[in-house]
Amino acid sequence: MSRSPEPARPPGGSADPQPAFAAQPGAASALAGFVRKTFAIADMELRKLRHDPSELVTRALQPALWLLVFGQVISRGHVVPTGGLAYIDFLVPGILAQSVLFIAIFNGISIIWERDLGIVHKFLASPTPRAALVLGKALGGGVRALTQAVVVIALALLLGVGVRWEPLALLGVVALVLLGAAVFSTFSLIIACLVKTRERFMGIGQVLTMPLFFASNAIYPTSMMPGWLQVISHMNPLTYQVDGLRALLLVGAGPPAVGLGLDLAVLCTVLVALVAVSARIYPNIAR
Repeated sequence: MSRSPEPARPPGGSADPQPAFAAQPGAASALAGFVRKTFAIADMELRKLRHDPSELVTRALQPALWLLVFGQVISRGHVVPTGGLAYIDFLVPGILAQSVLFIAIFNGISIIWERDLGIVHKFLASPTPRAALVLGKALGGGVRALTQAVVVIALALLLGVGVRWEPLALLGVVALVLLGAAVFSTFSLIIACLVKTRERFMGIGQVLTMPLFFASNAIYPTSMMPGWLQVISHMNPLTYQVDGLRALLLVGAGPPAVGLGLDLAVLCTVLVALVAVSARIYPNIAR
């Protein structure tokens, strides 16, 4: 009795080959891996803060001076039109955004330290996507900024500022703080990749923070600005962060001047663009 012929095997293959797509990870699996790696980088950034918590104390001094000295003095002058709000109330969201800016804009110096320690070279040799490296650092900067939010809100309560405690409003404040910190952290990462030295980075960071702060609506409304400065203010991401924070944080602030949806859309769009640029130039820091 003759045997039935065996099915032909593909060259170098098995008798029961799996479909080609079975070996490929799905989109959900790839996304989960990307998120996991992003949070791993963010956790590494937060460990630095846990090892040196004194940074929280030193960072709290600047908003305290702005609110307790500058805010109290300008409040007595009644020279800034604030739309019915007390000036100290009007100032609180601006100082919160300023604190986020000052923390985030110097976040990029960490990558220069990591380059000097050889950590960046290990990251570049790993399979971690460059965008995950960038977003992880931005997220770590955002969590640092949340600690400043707690400090500023506590100072505001001591000064009698009316703060909204609705869960959705507080969630919006958290989202705006994280988004603003991520935007300026990623921006500082781009600067670090371009200048590559701590001395140059510190100089450029100090030059950039004041123009970004004063060309925004943090300490006065844009209606007080000359026309050319209003144009610059509307191109400044800090303006949109302050606009959203003011509407969500303060009792009686009314709707945002720009619009909360537009505030979030601008910050998200700028973040995506900066992440794309920084992920592309990230390897430059190792050269």
